[in-house]
Amino acid sequence: MRYNPAEIEHKWQKKWEDDKLFKVEADNSKEKFYCLEMFPYPSGKIHMGHVRNYAIGDVISRFKFMKGFNVIHPMGWDAFGMPAENAAIENKSHPAIWTKSNIAYMKTQLKQLGLSYDWDREIATCDPEYYKWEQLIVIKMFEKGLVYKRTSHLNWCESCQTVLANEQVEDGKCWRCDGEVRIKELDGWYFKITDYAEELLSCTESMDGWPKKVLTMQQNWIGKSFGAEIDFAIENTDEKITVFTTRADTLFGATFMSIAPEHPAAKRLLSGTAQEKDGLVFIEDILKEDKINRMADDKEKKGFFTGKYVMNPLNKRRMPVYIANFVLMDYGTGAVMAVPAHDQRDFEFAKKYDLDIVIAIMPEEQELVPEAMYEAYTGPGRLVDAAQFEGMHNEKAKTEVVEFLAEKGMAKSTVNFRLRDWQISRQRYWGAPIPFINCPKCGTVPVPEDQLPVRLPEDVELSGTGGSPLRKSAAFLNTTCPKCGGAAERETDTMDTFVESSWYFLRYCSPKCETAPFEKNEANYWMPVDQYIGGIEHAILHLLYSRFFTKVLRDLGYINFDEPFKRLLTQGMVCKETYKCEEHGWLFPEEAEGGKCCKCGKSATVGRVEKMSKSKKNVVDPNKLIQQYGADTARLFIIFAAPPENELEWSDQGVEGSFRFLGRVWRLVKNNLELLQQSFGTGGDETFIKEMLYHTHSTIKKVTQDIDKYHLNTAVAALMEFVNFLYKAETRLSADGEKQVFKDALTALLKLLNPFTPHITEELWEEAEMKEILSRSDWPSYVEEYTKTDEVTVVVQINGKVRSQLSLPRDCAQDDAFTAAFLDEKVKGYTDGKEIVKQIFVPNKLINIVVK
Repeated sequence: MRYNPAEIEHKWQKKWEDDKLFKVEADNSKEKFYCLEMFPYPSGKIHMGHVRNYAIGDVISRFKFMKGFNVIHPMGWDAFGMPAENAAIENKSHPAIWTKSNIAYMKTQLKQLGLSYDWDREIATCDPEYYKWEQLIVIKMFEKGLVYKRTSHLNWCESCQTVLANEQVEDGKCWRCDGEVRIKELDGWYFKITDYAEELLSCTESMDGWPKKVLTMQQNWIGKSFGAEIDFAIENTDEKITVFTTRADTLFGATFMSIAPEHPAAKRLLSGTAQEKDGLVFIEDILKEDKINRMADDKEKKGFFTGKYVMNPLNKRRMPVYIANFVLMDYGTGAVMAVPAHDQRDFEFAKKYDLDIVIAIMPEEQELVPEAMYEAYTGPGRLVDAAQFEGMHNEKAKTEVVEFLAEKGMAKSTVNFRLRDWQISRQRYWGAPIPFINCPKCGTVPVPEDQLPVRLPEDVELSGTGGSPLRKSAAFLNTTCPKCGGAAERETDTMDTFVESSWYFLRYCSPKCETAPFEKNEANYWMPVDQYIGGIEHAILHLLYSRFFTKVLRDLGYINFDEPFKRLLTQGMVCKETYKCEEHGWLFPEEAEGGKCCKCGKSATVGRVEKMSKSKKNVVDPNKLIQQYGADTARLFIIFAAPPENELEWSDQGVEGSFRFLGRVWRLVKNNLELLQQSFGTGGDETFIKEMLYHTHSTIKKVTQDIDKYHLNTAVAALMEFVNFLYKAETRLSADGEKQVFKDALTALLKLLNPFTPHITEELWEEAEMKEILSRSDWPSYVEEYTKTDEVTVVVQINGKVRSQLSLPRDCAQDDAFTAAFLDEKVKGYTDGKEIVKQIFVPNKLINIVVK
């Protein structure tokens, strides 16, 4: 009778695999459902964050299977990346060997969780059969003008020895290794994601299945703003500097210009001047700083005077040009017309360097005096000292000033985006080779399609320093030009690993396709993904890139839809308290038992609850958890402990509680196996039968609706309440009719619980001698009439405060309800002897009595 998960879980995992229970094919006669969790990087072991992500997806997939959908639920490996290369260097092995070994081990771990994956669709992005098609897509993009190479100032991670996209720099550090990032001038390949900026932004308005927070993050990152480009002539030259501004109305107050250290004009303006040497040192120092920190409001404003001036196109004011740390090339044109009276950053800069502050906009009921100002005025007003625009309201002037300058060829209205093109070049080995050849005669030439894939050579020496290891492989580097047949060199940069993850969901649709990246008909049947699940940390990385790639593939004719993911669920992190010893630092939970460090016996301090991480050792090993409690307990706890989108705080007591609950389910069904194997007639206590029907059908309704809304934790809570009721009902059974309804209730329980805990429910289902496998049975339906009781709970408020609750007949008449309320002892205490001012009645819900 004792529940022992070790005896049953492997049995069912093997049966599902042997029977290929979750293998699916496209079927136009069935409604499809594509459920997908973000695929893992094969680091070596799964962690509890993986378990949570995949358990959520598995509940949804199994539920949809039982609801009759044709469900595709694939799994694969995001297998390229720097950690594999670094591990290979450290362990003197090869990244491919390290990666494939990790994949094999992690695949075993995932199977131990009983996840309903169609393993026949498995992919690994490091396989040439995968990246061959990625290289083809990149060539097609190049032919469309969506891929180009240029020299620019790029984010460089010294630790990883590679370039990073802007989105991969977090607070000045590398997203992968947390190492410091500096700016370095390098050649690099780019995707023209900016060509899709407008569409990427506008589509967010109709993406109802995505969390608002993620959409807002993408909208802010794309950063659309309306304004104007205005030309400022450089004094005594034929050159000009163009600025982008949303505040053309303040142009009369512009007193100097600030340009980014990365601006092409910065070094040119310094050239040949007495301050050139110091200026170049200033530029180099600023480029070492994090871009985000440079823009921070509390960051000290630093500038360097170039010795040159530009002319204000409106009033011909001579404006000194400064190189400033707070101006970035990533926004606008990398040059800013500085209006210290009406911009706080400019104000602080002007105060520091004793530059002119000129009022351009005067508020209606205030007289601004530059010498008396302690901050910039950014509100509305009318233009002053503004020639023909004198007295004009500043909102109107935004348009009028631009139109005036446009007639003179000195300005134009424009739209600016914060989004910059995606830099995909990486100076590492373990990535997909960029499929181009550099010919001294023909320039950049794509690798011919019949020569794809450009394979990574296996005999490359890896050191982790000195740029791309592929440059050291003569066999890889040296080739012939496909156009002229002359000597040429292969591109030695590899692709950002986010390229692989930007289309993998499409390859799952037909992973064995040998003629194209995927079968078009298959992709158009399965896609878009109906439910995508993963971390919010990818909001402006993977999720934005995937949307871009989908639109590109649509325009290349591969697919006929616009967005990759209909619904997105961003699961919360798994957190746990930390433990620390003064002598030994962070401790694993098992090293701090009884409040003592097991290494030295000193006190172990309990720290904050934080995201589980290897560095702080506040981790739980899924393997140990499964060995001790079973996969069903791990799944149930991690689903029940918190709503999917919230952080989950680990609780050993919660795990124990989940295990005990499954033990109760086990005993309840085992005790009634004989009953489950029989058929019964009718008859019995109608009230009791009605009560059982109510609990059964209301639970089916609650669990069904909660899973549909992804309120998975409350669905589990409803099942726990249902089990409590069934234990009580079990003791009252006598007549055949009662036993039949109880049998139906047990059957419904196993079906409802199956998506959450598939092993235990399959075993009990089989022992009950049911004909079909439970995972392929139909989801139970409910009768709406049975979900209603004859009595309802009505809340009684006195002056808006809850004072009592009444059990009343459903649809009780208003007069009868108030009679019952005034007879209630609790209500009497607040109403006896008092004047009744008002009586409010909401049928079946509320009584509110207002008294003086």
